[in-house]
Amino acid sequence: MGIRSKWRDEAFDVVVVGGGMTGLCAALASAREGARTALVQDRSVLGGNASSEIRMHICGADANQFKRNAAETGIIHEIMLENKARNDYYNYSIWDSTLLQTVYRQEGLTLFLNTSMHDAELEGDAIKRIVCYQGTTETNLRIAGKVFIDCTGNGTLSYFAGADYRTGSEGKAEFQEPDAPDQPNNNRMGNTLLFKAVNRGHPVPFRTPEWVRHFTEDDLKLRGHGNHQPMLLFATDAACPAPGKEEEGEGKKAFDCYGLDYGYWWIELPGKGPDIIDEYEAIRDELVRCVYGVWDHLKNSGDHGAENYDLEWVGMLPGIRESRRFMGDYILTENDILSNRIFPDAVAYGGWPVDNHTAGGLDDKDVMPSTVRHFPGLYTIPYRCYCSGKVANLMQAGRILSASKLAMASSRVMGTCSVGGQAAGTAAAMCVRYGCLPREIGGRMGELQQRLLRNDCYLPGFTNQDAADLARRARAEASSQKHSAANVLNGVSRDTEDAVNCWESEGLSPEGEVLTLHLEQPAKLSQVRVTFDSNLNRSIKITLSAKRIAQQQVGPPAELVRDYELRLLRGGETAAARRVEGNYQRLNVLDFPDAPLCDAIELRVTATNGYPNARVFEVRAYG
Repeated sequence: MGIRSKWRDEAFDVVVVGGGMTGLCAALASAREGARTALVQDRSVLGGNASSEIRMHICGADANQFKRNAAETGIIHEIMLENKARNDYYNYSIWDSTLLQTVYRQEGLTLFLNTSMHDAELEGDAIKRIVCYQGTTETNLRIAGKVFIDCTGNGTLSYFAGADYRTGSEGKAEFQEPDAPDQPNNNRMGNTLLFKAVNRGHPVPFRTPEWVRHFTEDDLKLRGHGNHQPMLLFATDAACPAPGKEEEGEGKKAFDCYGLDYGYWWIELPGKGPDIIDEYEAIRDELVRCVYGVWDHLKNSGDHGAENYDLEWVGMLPGIRESRRFMGDYILTENDILSNRIFPDAVAYGGWPVDNHTAGGLDDKDVMPSTVRHFPGLYTIPYRCYCSGKVANLMQAGRILSASKLAMASSRVMGTCSVGGQAAGTAAAMCVRYGCLPREIGGRMGELQQRLLRNDCYLPGFTNQDAADLARRARAEASSQKHSAANVLNGVSRDTEDAVNCWESEGLSPEGEVLTLHLEQPAKLSQVRVTFDSNLNRSIKITLSAKRIAQQQVGPPAELVRDYELRLLRGGETAAARRVEGNYQRLNVLDFPDAPLCDAIELRVTATNGYPNARVFEVRAYG
């Protein structure tokens, strides 16, 4: 130890390592549940693959809007709505600030940026503390915790703690997965650097650096680029349409890749050796050569429609798809995904296709860059996948969760990872509250699931059964109803494939549309939670892609209620009231510290963000 070394000790209830979208949602959930929480991030910004450093947009269960009413809600949706309200021009600096603001305003959450964890100290089979270095302040940190959540992407904390993990693909014999290889292998999906280009409206020359990797048309024949033949990604289930441009061929569907404006996800390399993490720096260097080489090909090798395009930004931090997967009490498999399995201990869900990229990336020029199995419906992810099978107080969330390679090929996308992070953070805080270990929360699964639903998470196959919700036994009526007022009490807070689950008014009168809940008996209410419609079928994601931007509208979703008044009534008289104007969030939580006695709740909607009717999915009330 150097004489000038600075050391500081910190202690928290829950320590989350990794500040991508998974870790961000985990840390926020933990702090909101009352646990003193630390979020340790080795970069200067939050968001991981979604940050300004990498700029991948958040994909999830809706498979880019092709599965209706499937988009993730909860904390990830809250953050995206916040960004949509203040960042209509897709500025990644503002997105970074939105993530940072969300953390800084959260009571009970301490953020450590530019802080790299490099060791874990254990007592028996539990982590006692992690050891970190914050380079900007030249400070060594020892951070103790009761529960640790690994959201690092590579599973760095789990690896240092000695947890069991896998890499590569399982053979078909292990799980009988239909798309597994006959024999196990160490093939991995590669890392990608994105770029952004803009049309200047006039020819822009590109002087090629001498160090680029050059590509011929033959090298890129299976990778759509510029105005050349779009890449075909074949779906094995033609009944489930693939996103984007559809083409029929051999009974399959196909879609094209990103355009000139947003680079190409197939500029991808997995390295040459057995460990993709060991090769990260070398892969990054080669990817830089590849990005500029592909751009050289677009600009200087025939007509690719790129004459007027100019490079505006090139990433220098590759996005990682796959490295380690850590084993928990259950291993999610492709069979679970394709069968839309509903687990009794479900705490998250997914719907992205089984999207397995070719092992060689750009080096496999004669192989399609990805094989995609589309499937209808959604699957759930059991709590057991988030608990370490070996380290007692360790949870794992994100793409490192306990899954086979093929299951991870679906569950790895950031929307799915984020809702899993919220589940892990909520469970970790419950561990602190009850003085137990993560695995022991299994005995309180109903409570965990109901807390997730209460906080606007979606669990397919589960409904509101919260005994503390006094509105569940209320009687609902409305001033007008295109869809029944009683829907706000049916326990499902989104439309589903076979049901409309909201109250919708017939128009919006000048005096407002009124929804009234008559309680079963008078009660002192301290909180009312209202879930509005944010149109889960319209994208609100931060993105560089002109195609994805074109799918969005300016401002908050039109369906969201903007202005409303909520009154607690006693004998028809107002006991307490809250007026909200300019709302842009789906879940509104209204606190009444004085907890007045009331027998009815009245919600009067006076304006939306553009939709002609009021739409409300759920009203909950707590004493």
